Amino acid sequence: MKHTSELVVRTYECDAYGHVNNAVYLNYLEYGRMEFLHACSFDYKGMFAAGYYFYVTHIDIRYKASAVLDDRLFVEVAPVKLQKVSGVFHQRIYKEDGTVCAEADVTWASVSSATGRLTPIPGAFMVEGLKPDISDAKSRP
Repeated sequence: MKHTSELVVRTYECDAYGHVNNAVYLNYLEYGRMEFLHACSFDYKGMFAAGYYFYVTHIDIRYKASAVLDDRLFVEVAPVKLQKVSGVFHQRIYKEDGTVCAEADVTWASVSSATGRLTPIPGAFMVEGLKPDISDAKSRP
């Protein structure tokens, strides 16, 4: 499943050069991932209440073009890898005209709140949307 969310650049997200600060792109990626989880009916609150967390363990981000105030941006999320205790999302942030501002591969892991250790993703929370779509992976640059 691939999901796209939309947002508009706000004043406080821009730096002294007038473009979105690099650190803000991490917030955009997080927003996109949470919207993705909502769209695929993932019960994030339920997983948290059951004593499990999804932790981001690594982000490989590549900045490609600047975004500025009032730009309409789209945050695309696609799962590209799923293992027993972890996975990877590929994300793109792009403008209305298709210009890619940033691309990232975000690695996450399932962790038990009781032990603080990696743990298999509980079956009750394994929704179809977390599984990579082979056709999406083929179209990814």
